[in-house]
Amino acid sequence: MKPLIFMFLFLNSVFCFSQEAVFSIKKDVFKFPDTNEGVLLEHTFVFVNSGNEPLIVSDYSVGCKCTVVKLPNEPILPGQKGEIKISFDTNGKYGFQNRTIYLMVNTKKKVEKLRFKVTVIPKS
Repeated sequence: MKPLIFMFLFLNSVFCFSQEAVFSIKKDVFKFPDTNEGVLLEHTFVFVNSGNEPLIVSDYSVGCKCTVVKLPNEPILPGQKGEIKISFDTNGKYGFQNRTIYLMVNTKKKVEKLRFKVTVIPKS
């Protein structure tokens, strides 16, 4: 009987400690078509919380002010979808752009990454 109780307590603690949010996204890199300088590009990344705790995207970090990110206002419940909207100002940019957005989240990894790429054609 004692081994059975021990096994129950062990399995219960394993399942309790594995409660976490999971940021799941099919495509974490988006490629814009070649774009003329001066155009404001926008894209929405759709993700799912495939974990069993609410997912909170609390902040973000980008390399320059030319990229603006709009995060979800509320926690994303388990099984629900969320959106992260990005805009990229191509003014003053030219050539191949490969940008990374770092998201601060309450997942096991603590930081998730999104990327977008675009080739900006300079003004003549």
